[in-house]
Amino acid sequence: MTRIHSTALVDPGAEIDSSVEIGPYSVIGPHVKIGAGTSVGAHCVIEGHTTIGRDNRIFQFNSLGAIPQDKKYKGEPCELRIGDRNTIREFCTFNIGSPGDLGYTALGNDNWVMAYVHLAHDCVVGNHTIFANNTQLAGHVHVDDWVILGGFTVVHQFCRIGAHAFTAMNSLLFGDLPPFVMAQGQPAQARAMNFEGLRRRGFSAERIRAVKAMHKLLYRQSLTLDQAKIKIAQLVQSIPEAKADVDMMVNFLNAGTPERGIVR
Repeated sequence: MTRIHSTALVDPGAEIDSSVEIGPYSVIGPHVKIGAGTSVGAHCVIEGHTTIGRDNRIFQFNSLGAIPQDKKYKGEPCELRIGDRNTIREFCTFNIGSPGDLGYTALGNDNWVMAYVHLAHDCVVGNHTIFANNTQLAGHVHVDDWVILGGFTVVHQFCRIGAHAFTAMNSLLFGDLPPFVMAQGQPAQARAMNFEGLRRRGFSAERIRAVKAMHKLLYRQSLTLDQAKIKIAQLVQSIPEAKADVDMMVNFLNAGTPERGIVR
């Protein structure tokens, strides 16, 4: 307990590993669990049914686990789940889930979350993502692994963002952003594929060739979405090494809804 500052208010019901550091004037609620090696800066409020994993670095002035900004919420014991090795910079707000959907909000592992980021209720974020300053996710948004969202990116509720996607600063997403796609604008439009990011992550030349082909089929050949999905699935025949990437794209497109559509 010597790692907890004398001015911090930690409820006796909280489950805090003995290696956790908690800074001055932070408040930890009774249903909070914090794993080994995590540090919590000054003036943080962590409340609700919030579980935080190992080796996270939570900077000062964060609000984690507050009730959702949802008028339908009536005090149900919904959750916020944060994984391991995340960096959460200043003034972030992560809300718990709502009973009308998953009942939890989740942030995975090894994410880099910059200042003033908002995760609304029932958002699910994967692993190895980067959210730049002032990224704002409305409720029920799903973000897959390795996504990078530029500063001041705003995402409409119920949108999905596929793995390895990228948005430029000030992008506004009203639809689903497929895997690998780089988008920019208000509303955001597809500009290219995230080739540099894929190279940095060790994608082979053949896999990148498949991603280029998917981009052309989705955005450069005036195909309907159904026509593009058929031709994308056929890429496995000529580029078998990219089967996992092609399957991921096809599955993402098949899971979409007409209400949201994809960024085009």
